Amino acid sequence: MRGISTSVKAVLRILQSDPAYFNKVEHIEVLPAREPVYGEASDIESKVEAYLQRKTIRLYQHQSDARKALRAGKNVVITTPTASGKTLAFNVPIFEELERDRSATALYVFPTKALANDQLKVLDELERICGIPVNPSIYDGDTPSHKRPKIRATARIVITNPYELHHVLPWHYKWQRFLAHLKFIVLDEAHVYRGVFGSNVALLVRRLRRLCDYYGSHPQFVISTATLANPIEFGERLTGTTFDLIARDGSPRDRKYFVLYNPYANGIRTRSAHREVEDLFLLFIRNKLQTLCFTPSRKMAELIALWARKDIREVTPSLADRIAAYRAGYLPATRRQIEARLKSGSLAGITSTNALELGIDIGSLDAVIMAGYPGTIVSTMQQAGRAGRGKGDSLATLVGFYDPLDQYFMKHPDVLFGWSHEHAIIDISNEYITIGHAMCAAAELPVRLPHDEVYFPKLLAASLEELERQGLAKNTASGWVYSGTGRATEAVPLNGLSSQVFKMLYEGRLLETLDETRAYREAHKGAVVLHDGETYVVEQLNLSAGIISVNKKDVDFFTEPIKTVELHIIEEFETQQKGALTISFGAVEVVEQYVGYKTLRYDQVISAESLDLPPLRFKTTALWFIVPEAAVARVENKQLDVTGGIHGAEHALIAVMPLHVMCDRRDIGGVSAMHHPDTGQPTIFIYDGFEGGIGLSEKAVELFADIATMTRELVGGCSCEVGCPACIYSPKCGNDNKPLDKEATIVLLDELKAQMAA
Repeated sequence: MRGISTSVKAVLRILQSDPAYFNKVEHIEVLPAREPVYGEASDIESKVEAYLQRKTIRLYQHQSDARKALRAGKNVVITTPTASGKTLAFNVPIFEELERDRSATALYVFPTKALANDQLKVLDELERICGIPVNPSIYDGDTPSHKRPKIRATARIVITNPYELHHVLPWHYKWQRFLAHLKFIVLDEAHVYRGVFGSNVALLVRRLRRLCDYYGSHPQFVISTATLANPIEFGERLTGTTFDLIARDGSPRDRKYFVLYNPYANGIRTRSAHREVEDLFLLFIRNKLQTLCFTPSRKMAELIALWARKDIREVTPSLADRIAAYRAGYLPATRRQIEARLKSGSLAGITSTNALELGIDIGSLDAVIMAGYPGTIVSTMQQAGRAGRGKGDSLATLVGFYDPLDQYFMKHPDVLFGWSHEHAIIDISNEYITIGHAMCAAAELPVRLPHDEVYFPKLLAASLEELERQGLAKNTASGWVYSGTGRATEAVPLNGLSSQVFKMLYEGRLLETLDETRAYREAHKGAVVLHDGETYVVEQLNLSAGIISVNKKDVDFFTEPIKTVELHIIEEFETQQKGALTISFGAVEVVEQYVGYKTLRYDQVISAESLDLPPLRFKTTALWFIVPEAAVARVENKQLDVTGGIHGAEHALIAVMPLHVMCDRRDIGGVSAMHHPDTGQPTIFIYDGFEGGIGLSEKAVELFADIATMTRELVGGCSCEVGCPACIYSPKCGNDNKPLDKEATIVLLDELKAQMAA
């Protein structure tokens, strides 16, 4: 029995009538209820049918479609929304096959251990009720060594994560039974596999496919993901195989009210946006809405819960103990306890990082608050979907922070609710990523050319030759083999590039590894870093040894690096015409000089310090275009600052680009100049912030017209007069956001739009 009743209408009435709230409510979207659409499900294996009958489950349309495609031997990518039953869509046909073929096995790959533990319960129940022996088992870094041989020998469903799989593949000979009979590979919540991480996982999957081929198996792939703009392209890039799309959602949905709440509605901030979030959190809880509040950081998850407990204790003491925080870094037993309290209803409210965004079973919530735009529409809808899972009306609230995309959505709700979602980018042609996985592949099995190019279609031969020059591979009669001394997988981090690896140490203990770019950007001396929920301050960045020394400190501020950037064109690969505007794409060399850092509390700068670091040089890919002469002339005729307009346009384009190309704003960089030395003309560059490039700017060339149009809407729709962090200011600007001219920016963007329409 749940202890909290629903009062969505009461809260909506307060938000729309109380002077403390109503002028900040920018928009309320009503997502209507939807009846279920069932599919045909004939000839279900009897033991699986018994499970469905016992659980009173009737397959929805998408579940039936997925079953049909998998039974026909197809690979499927399932893109229905959160809480639509994607897991059952693949569990049913997989269990049917495991019953038909008693030697068949399946591999389930989840991005987090928490999700793996949660799904193990589902599989255990399926096995128990169906009576089909599969011995589902988790095999990850927490699996005791004495249990591992039995899992390898008996488990027919193995649950793991990419990090563990990366280190297991060199020991494939211990997995001969499992790999030889592998029928299915499930990649759940796959939308997290994008950018550098996704590109590494894509090559990891190809290494796995190569081993399966060696042992004679050809498994089908199941990709379960949030809604993307390019699901088929994404699936094919992630695995190197072809897919059928399962997108017709047949699951029912209760009505959801989605509120866009803007503390900066009139352009004036009177108090911290985080305090506004706490006010809403308490309002919902006091009105008996069980509420999950997503925060942008672990620190804010703790602080908002702390503030809420303190403030509510003065009014309703009994509720204070029913508020909790949830984040990575807690002991597993503590997390499980919080999840159980949330599911049972004994918790009235919880604050969390995106650790609860993925499909962990926490029951049905009444309300979700998002403290700031989560970074992608995919994440926004995933988080909003945690409320209202089949128990009546629910409420989702997005609180807009002082950030370009936050404020854009506040003014353009039609984009948030009508958008076709972002493109998830995976690039398997980055030479620094490819060389690492070529090395790992050579350590697993001899690499044969051209045979193995089916798995590594780009740069394989060049990677092996470079490894040979470095003394890490040699060509033998059997093929290319690894000749290094250490474990190859230890030198290839999945969340970074395979160039120089920096180790972050606390009291001699390894916390994490970073590639060179991230080390400069995030781990310079004085930087505040977060790891497993704890706050650390960097004491020293030793460039020659590749060591980052940190001390644990509880601080209420964060840091932002200050850098200057120079960029030089190496080679122009191609040009695309967008009307009369020419967009170039090619290879560039970037020279980033980290000259200092700012310390901020909330969004207020409290100090600035200088840094003495050598310049960071790397080759990457970029798009660029010459600002049309007509645009420059219009700005000059209005007696505005051309350089300030070009600079503002660069910032704003970078702010909007993550909405189209799924990435973090920090993943891309920009340079603008009135007279760039390589073009001799006013030019704007946008580059990938990773060595070798990862496909972000390349995709942006294709989508540039949409990006530029939305950028004009963003800047023109901002209520400020001369520019602000919600339109043309950038937190990364090495020139301290000078010069900037908002009016000139608008004129330039107008002319760009006109040129592309010509």
